[in-house]
Amino acid sequence: MRYSEDHKARTHQRIIDEASERFRRDGIGATGLQPLMKALGLTHGGFYAHFKSKDELVEEALRAASSNLANAQNSILRGDLRTLITGYLSTAHRDNPGKGCPLPTMSSELGQRGQPSPTTDEMVLNRLANLESKIGGTQPERDSVGTFCALLGALMISRSVVDPELSERILETTRDWLLEKTGEPES
Repeated sequence: MRYSEDHKARTHQRIIDEASERFRRDGIGATGLQPLMKALGLTHGGFYAHFKSKDELVEEALRAASSNLANAQNSILRGDLRTLITGYLSTAHRDNPGKGCPLPTMSSELGQRGQPSPTTDEMVLNRLANLESKIGGTQPERDSVGTFCALLGALMISRSVVDPELSERILETTRDWLLEKTGEPES
């Protein structure tokens, strides 16, 4: 039975969407192709009708995650600095990595794969430019890099500890410190 081109395109997108969520939630290495395809009711062999390799899927999934996140969090990204910091370092973002920013979960793996992703460069530059546009002071470029790294680091570490109080303390302390450093008023 032959499927229409539309069916193939929809299946391709389903694979990307599922992989994007799994890569953000579980990591790239922990996401096997066979379980990924099985979750979609597809065969492992069918993967290669859509992608040349897992690396190609990783790149497409990363682009999709970045695009979906930008669309879903437009109000956070376009909002003021306080909104961005508090939204990023929130319990909801920490507890839902499959729907959140791909960088805390995927960036360390991407750097270890031998060839970092150009999509990561694009995402990082876009996030830095967004932060720099919101940060005042005398060194907005430097401060945007520091803020960006503190956001990602705090989220990564808060997800990696077992103690829920410690996890929350990491988020709260980093959030308060960043708001103080960036001159954002307390609410």
